[in-house]
This record gives sequence, structure tokens and C-alpha cells, in this order.
Amino acid sequence: MIRSELLQSLHDDNPELRAEEVEQVVDIFFEEISHRLVEGGRVELRGFGAFSTREREARQGRNPRTGETVSVPSKRVPFFKAGKEMRRRLNDD
Repeated sequence: MIRSELLQSLHDDNPELRAEEVEQVVDIFFEEISHRLVEGGRVELRGFGAFSTREREARQGRNPRTGETVSVPSKRVPFFKAGKEMRRRLNDD
């Protein structure tokens, strides 16, 4: 599902809301998740899963075109762990 499909589905389920209002709610939702992760926090949506960040250490990589060794700096990356209910739904249906 892409963002526009999500917006359309939410609008279809909530016809009393204008399309602009649905888009604003989705924007706020994703912005709050992003903001919390940038702060180093965690976002847990019961029954769905949890978003957090993980630290990747610096390492030596390889340029696929030239084969040259390059230094890859350490960085934080987003991580998602599916919740118990989500795992059950994926495997039972």
C-alpha cells in the first residue's frame, strides 16, 4: 500500500472527514513517530508493533563498481518489530 492508497482508504472509512483532514491526521501521525525516533525514543502500537532505532557500528565497505574499500561511518537506523497480534494474524490467516 502506498501513501495515496492509505489516504483514500481512510477517507472511504470516514466520509464525514474532508480529504485534507485525513491527510493532516496521517501527516501528524508519521511526523510524531519520526520525531520520537529522532529523539532516540520508541513508539509502540499495541497489536501492531514497535518502532525503535538501532546503532550500526562503523565498518569497511566496498564500492561495487570499482571494488575500492571505503569507510562506512556508524549510524542509527530505524527498526520495526512486529507485535504478537500482527505475527499471529500473518501466520494464522
